Amino acid sequence: MLAKINIGRQQIGMVEDDYRQVLFEETGKTSLKECSDAQLDAMVGRLKQLGFKPIPKAGGRGVAQHPMARKARALWISLHHLGAVKNPSEQALEAFAKRQVGCEKLIWARQSDAYRLIEALKAMATRHGWRQTDPTNGKKLTPLQLQVHLCEVILAKLRNAGVADPNWTLNQAAFRLCGIELGADGPMSIESYAQLAAALGKSLRDHAPQGAEQ
Repeated sequence: MLAKINIGRQQIGMVEDDYRQVLFEETGKTSLKECSDAQLDAMVGRLKQLGFKPIPKAGGRGVAQHPMARKARALWISLHHLGAVKNPSEQALEAFAKRQVGCEKLIWARQSDAYRLIEALKAMATRHGWRQTDPTNGKKLTPLQLQVHLCEVILAKLRNAGVADPNWTLNQAAFRLCGIELGADGPMSIESYAQLAAALGKSLRDHAPQGAEQ
């Protein structure tokens, strides 16, 4: 339930202050760890009202859960934050995957074929400025480095659109555009930067809609 709530707030790009306010309104608590199961369920319900669409579990509606599918889904959502993908839904990902691997459903795809899907998504990311490797040595970026770079690329788009001041650092943009104070709760994690990417992506869509490949 905790994971579902964190995914939900990321998916809808809810900034920290809004999240804390909604949490208190629904549960009377300031931390998820203090909530009962019923209160957590109420919080999930509120996020759904605000636009959160949980990904069905495998077996529910045949959603692929193998490693390649999970990686593809994460890339797809990140590309949505970047403005490269217009529709972040599972159905849109399935349609894109079908063209790449020639399989009607991603859940039926062989892992060797699904690799082509990942490479296609990475190529899309590169075209939109989100590199997947270190330009100095060609090595793959770590998951944390990827999320940091994603945030930086989205910020660059916000600067180009005149939404963010050209002199703002990532920390300044996070606070002024999204109400997020980086590092306020301790060292930034992959999840923290993923939440920031979602919030910056929402700002990009709200203020400077971009053409998308899907």
